Amino acid sequence: MRHLHILTLLIGILLCCSLSIAGAQAPDSLEIRKGVLSEARYLKSIYKTDEAIEKLSAYVKPDSFDEEVLSELADCHFQSGDYESAAGIYFLLSSRAPGNILYKIRQMQTYSRLKAWPQSIRAGREVLQSDSIPAVLSFIGDAFRQTEQADSALWYYRRSLALKPMNETVVSKAVNVLIGNKDYDGAISLTGAFLSEDPDNTLIAPLQGLAYYRKGDYEPAIDVFQRQKDIGVDTYPVHYYLGQSYWHANVLYEAEKELLKAWQIDSSDVNLAYSIAAVKSEADRPFEKDVKPWLDKAWEMIQPDPATMSRLHQQYGLGYYGNPQTWDKAIEHYKEAYRYNPKFISALSTIAYCYEQKKDYKRALEWYNKYLAVAKPGTKGYEFVTESVKYLKGELFMEETE
Repeated sequence: MRHLHILTLLIGILLCCSLSIAGAQAPDSLEIRKGVLSEARYLKSIYKTDEAIEKLSAYVKPDSFDEEVLSELADCHFQSGDYESAAGIYFLLSSRAPGNILYKIRQMQTYSRLKAWPQSIRAGREVLQSDSIPAVLSFIGDAFRQTEQADSALWYYRRSLALKPMNETVVSKAVNVLIGNKDYDGAISLTGAFLSEDPDNTLIAPLQGLAYYRKGDYEPAIDVFQRQKDIGVDTYPVHYYLGQSYWHANVLYEAEKELLKAWQIDSSDVNLAYSIAAVKSEADRPFEKDVKPWLDKAWEMIQPDPATMSRLHQQYGLGYYGNPQTWDKAIEHYKEAYRYNPKFISALSTIAYCYEQKKDYKRALEWYNKYLAVAKPGTKGYEFVTESVKYLKGELFMEETE
């Protein structure tokens, strides 16, 4: 950006010095200039922008303002990726020809490429003073999203849609903002208006399904994603969210089927591996054969995220918990689940219960007491553990008196 400011300053100086367009040129000069412009445009069209810039630069004089040459030169810089030079020249052009909207639009675009979002927004607003162009309104919305000003972005997206309601790209951007703001009803309303005209749109319909899913309305989410699947949409989001919706609706067979299809498309999501394991577990599938392999996949993929690690250990513990032969493994996993998530206090009573079933009453009592130290009195868990402690103290007393 430092170079951009320097270049803009230099062009400003040039602007002050060039108060009038150059005088008439000789016929031969005009023909040569016309030939240079034609050759530069050809070179630009075949992406030889460096050669085009070199030829055009020879016609940039400190005592003249040649709008046509500067416009081509700016376009060449833009095409070659030298956005700082392009922005500086477009600044000069828009200053000398303020009625030319194209220069302001180009200026907006170059500032965007430079990630100079406030300047891009300002240039776009200057365009809107002359003409309400839907694409420019959307462009300004994009710039506001980049600066994490979601409400302003949404305002410009809505203005764009007021002029061009069936622009699916802008609708999708606005809906994503609404979902990000947890305005699920707003997202459902906006997608509904679009889908009333184009009910099977493969970009907008899944976003409506996502809004229903995030809202917790799983039945309409299933309807949306199932319809997308029925018309032949075979994508990861459709299968993933259809599976998740079926899971929440307790239709475990369909949930497992859709989640496995999602896995065939993309096997890089640890949460998907965990979901498949959990669905299989809830469907009472054999732990070692069906559930554990998916937990192992998630384990191999996991990043050191405490919440996810705790959930994984919980699921391992749950699998081992149902078999007296594997209570030791269940205990170790529940200990790890609690270590990663100290708010998961039910792990403490579960560990104690496993020790109790193993008739290791001293350790059971130790873990029950740990639970009571952090649990809320009056809850069912607290009352159950209190009774268990009384029972174990009696058992230990009997052992000591024998």
